[in-house]
Amino acid sequence: MSKFSEGWYLIYTKPKHEKKVCTRLTELRIVSFLPTRKSLRKWHDRKKYIDEPLFPSYVFVYLTDLQSYYHSIDIDGSLFYVRTGNIITRISEATINNIKLITHNAETVEVSEAYFCPGQKLVIAEGALAGLSCELVRYNDKQTLLVRMDLLKRNLLLTLPAGYLTCA
Repeated sequence: MSKFSEGWYLIYTKPKHEKKVCTRLTELRIVSFLPTRKSLRKWHDRKKYIDEPLFPSYVFVYLTDLQSYYHSIDIDGSLFYVRTGNIITRISEATINNIKLITHNAETVEVSEAYFCPGQKLVIAEGALAGLSCELVRYNDKQTLLVRMDLLKRNLLLTLPAGYLTCA
């Protein structure tokens, strides 16, 4: 890593190690962010809501220096940083803020890897998600809001009342 730039980056982890990596980063005083959603799990004898990662095998990390870079990659369970070519990919602050807004304020959030044709561009005008850009698409025979996460090649699907939206 020749030139370091402070900011948000993305660590790819072993499957089911996201929470362990995030906890260990916190112990090392490295800022991390693991977006989660509530999911209803069914077993043969019970049902329970659990917090599961919104993006399985990914943890967002705020690196301030090279030392935090090396400490974070040495954690058991972390595999590598997401790269574009030879350079680790930096995540914009706006993207992190959008994910935080969605996970804290939207009631239902789904993640999809499917391709969606571009929809009508909208901006959320009211509520806690005000200012967030999104698209209106058809999903499961319903009008749904789509927020594209190009770096992860995934889309966030959420629902909001129509009164909260304005044209972009």
